[in-house]
Parts: sequence; C-alpha cells; structure tokens
Amino acid sequence: MHDLAVSVGFPYGAPDLKKAYRKYLTIAEILGIGFVGLLLGAYYLGVFLATEEEPVAVVRIMKYSELGPPPSLQSANAPPAISVAAPAVRPSVGIPVPVPDAEVSPEQTFATQQEMNTATESVGEGAGAGGEVMIEKDIKIEEDGPPPDFVPFEKGPQIVKKVQPVYPEIARKAGLEGTVWVKIWVDKQGKSKKVVIQKSASEIFDQAAIDAAKQMVFTPAMMQNGPVDVWVSIPFHFKLK
Repeated sequence: MHDLAVSVGFPYGAPDLKKAYRKYLTIAEILGIGFVGLLLGAYYLGVFLATEEEPVAVVRIMKYSELGPPPSLQSANAPPAISVAAPAVRPSVGIPVPVPDAEVSPEQTFATQQEMNTATESVGEGAGAGGEVMIEKDIKIEEDGPPPDFVPFEKGPQIVKKVQPVYPEIARKAGLEGTVWVKIWVDKQGKSKKVVIQKSASEIFDQAAIDAAKQMVFTPAMMQNGPVDVWVSIPFHFKLK
C-alpha cells in the first residue's frame, strides 16, 4: 500500500484553508467597498450635474435723459394735435356773420325767415299744444320671449282650426306609420308662434307635423280676464288607410 501512495507537492490542510479564506475575504471586502464607493460617487455626480444654476438677475441702470419720449408720442396712430387760435364763436340762427370777401362764394345765399319757418314746419306733420312741433318716429316694440313650460291659466286654449299633416310620400311608399308629439307656443292672439318636436316615431314625419302645427289656430289661454302665452302639446298620428 505504501508503494501505491502518491506524494502531492501542494500542501493541503486546515492552516492553508484558513490562510486562503482570509486572503480571499480581504479581497472581497476591498472589491465590495470599491463597488459601493463607485455607486455613491456616480449618484452624487449625477445630482451635481442635474442641479441647475440659480438665474442671475441682471439690472440695467439707465439715466432719465436716455429714455426718450413715451411710445404713444411716436405712434403713427396718435391723433393730430388740435390748435385753437381763437375762441370759437357760437353762430346765431338767422343772423349772418361777416367774413372776408375772399372766403365768400358767389353762389352762397342766406335763407329768409319765411323759408326757415317752412323748413321747421316740414319736420313733423302736426303741432301740439302751444305750437310745439311733434316729430313722429318709428316705435320698435320688442317681442317677449317664449313662455315657460308651465304657465298658470284659468281657461286653456281650444283648437279653432285643426290642420291634418301631409303624409310624406317616402313614408307612404315604405309603409311607415307613427306618431309625432309637438309642443306649440300659442300666443295671446291664439296663433301658433313656434313649434318644437317633443317625441317622434321617425324623423321622416317631423317636418310634416311642424308644417301642420304652424297653420293651427286656437282660442288664447285666459288668466285673470286677460290672454297669456302658453305651450300646448298636440299629437299627430300618421296611419296608412
């Protein structure tokens, strides 16, 4: 058995293992510390590079004599200056004011008192008491807006003239039927002033229902012995016979 033993040149034992362990542990600690230091250095370098410098305020000091006139005085859109040479003289009606001959037109004439009275009377067709001139002007009466959805009344509107809608030819050929509910604004004269579609079975019937509703006539709604504007709902049925 001793002849078969092979001698090993490298010593292998507990002391050698401890020595190798300490060696490699030291190397690992150095590498770990270096790696952590490298990470910290990269982090702080990135923070330093990302930090923006504070803006520096630059203040320019100018002398008042270097400023020049305000912009409004240099603007081309500024109105021209008005120069008044002498106080304006208020003209008197019917009294001619003498002027130099060079400024008088040879065709210029002065109206007589009778012509001035005629021109004044032609302003209005009649005169009021005390000789005051009455001027007729067109008076524009602003119409009220539509009434609210609910208006109290003592007597509701009644249909005086009912108009049947014209059946659309396209719907007739297609065999379509349906009902359209419209909301009609009945004014104080009982006329249909505005029509709004409330509910419709098909848009093809809407215009026919609106045209028929606009031609309807009602008795006005009454409230405290006076007519009021109201909304009424009317259905239009489209059925094929």
